[in-house]
Amino acid sequence: MDLQTRKLELIQAFLKIKSEDVITRLEKILKKENSNSEKEEFKPMTIKAFNLRIDQSMEDSANGKLTSAEELKSKMDTWD
Repeated sequence: MDLQTRKLELIQAFLKIKSEDVITRLEKILKKENSNSEKEEFKPMTIKAFNLRIDQSMEDSANGKLTSAEELKSKMDTWD
């Protein structure tokens, strides 16, 4: 059974739950799992990588490769 099918079956089973306590417990499990996965995916940047990013940013600034706040706001106004 593929993941998509399993998700759909889980949704169907969830919709049949009549106990608020069970839903509360499931919510807690989901929050904990999401929090754990976010922590696992986050890897701090090394000092070397951080310094390289600063150097690149300074170089971009010196070469005029910038977007002003006003330009960014104008672009954002056109987003849907």
